[in-house]
Parts: sequence; structure tokens; C-alpha cells
Amino acid sequence: MKRWHYVSIISLVVAAGLLGAGALVVGQSRVPSETIASSVTRTPELIERAWHLPVAATFHNYVSWQTNGSRCGPAAVANAYRSLGEAASTEGKVLAGTGRCWTGVCILGLTLDELAEVARANTSRKVTVLRDLSEDQFLEHLRRSNDPGRRYIVNFDRAQIFGASVGHHSPIGGYLEGEDLVFVLDVNSDYQPWLVERKRLFAAVNTFDGDKKRGLLLIE
Repeated sequence: MKRWHYVSIISLVVAAGLLGAGALVVGQSRVPSETIASSVTRTPELIERAWHLPVAATFHNYVSWQTNGSRCGPAAVANAYRSLGEAASTEGKVLAGTGRCWTGVCILGLTLDELAEVARANTSRKVTVLRDLSEDQFLEHLRRSNDPGRRYIVNFDRAQIFGASVGHHSPIGGYLEGEDLVFVLDVNSDYQPWLVERKRLFAAVNTFDGDKKRGLLLIE
């Protein structure tokens, strides 16, 4: 068999593997719309109030959806940077020069540490990983999530809130302290922004991704 036949076969195998992995990641994000609606709060009055929180207001009632089920991390960073007026305001610009997700798919997604590396690549802002947080520490950061100089990205296990699926990244739009509700600007178009009780979000964050806890990414 000629060399180009070998190359073609290898290319097809690699492509099939990447497509299969991408389909796996995308498929894992599927949750029935009825389950999504019943799992979180979307009361119009509360959602309207949440969009007027100091940080949420900088997103201008708009979230740029992730381009596929594996790229929630880059999409979350891109949305946060757009709200801060940073140049890296798209998935492509966030990922530029990082070597990550070069196939168009972030195979098995990005861990919190990997996302931090990506977030640091095209900005001069300080990016900090916050994990192993106590419930009190988590509450303190939620209170600070209303500070316009800060952006938080939350890494959580969807199963703790929606009963199915896997890990996910999305920006936090702010915290309605009186109602004890967190505004999550979900970058997945199937979910869209929602409010959830602080304790339930903490339970979803206080889970393991591999051998490390999930947590928050602080950009300032």
C-alpha cells in the first residue's frame, strides 16, 4: 500500500476519534427542557432584577452561546472578557495561541486549572483559581460577585442541579442576597441564564473533577 494510503487511513481514524469524542461531550449535555425549567428559578421579575445587578448589567442582557457542548469554558471566559471590554471577547480569541481545542472540540472539556491557563493567555488581568472553598467562603465570594471590577466563572456539576449531565463552566452574573439566589449566565443555549439557591450551587461546586474539587475562577 502506498504511503498516502497509510496517511489517509490514519487521518480518517483520528478524525473519527475526534468526532466520537466530540459527540460524547455534546451528548452528555442533553437534559430535557422540562427538567431544566423545573430545576431552577426563572421568575420574570427576579430575572429582570438579576439583569440589573452591577455585574450582570455589563453583559447587556446578552450571552454569546458556546459553539459546541465541549467549549463552555472558553465561551464563559469570552463572555466575561466582553463584559470587561477586553479584546479576547470570542472563543477563538480566548483560545488563540494556547494550543487548546485546536480541532474545534475541547476533548472531554477543560478542567478549572486548564481554563485558568487559557484565560491568562490573552489578557493582562489577574486570574485566580479558587477551590476547596468552605460554604462561608463561597458566600463571601458570591457577595463580591456584585463588584463591577470582578468576574467569577463557576465550574459545577450539572447533575447536582439538573439531575443529569456533567461538569460545566459559566459566568456568574451576581447574587440576589435577599433571596439567597445566584444568577448564572449559562453559556449553553439549551439552558440560558437562571437563578439558583446558593446552597444548591455550592453543592454542585463542591464536587470532584478527577482528583481535584471544582470551584471558581476569579478574574480581576
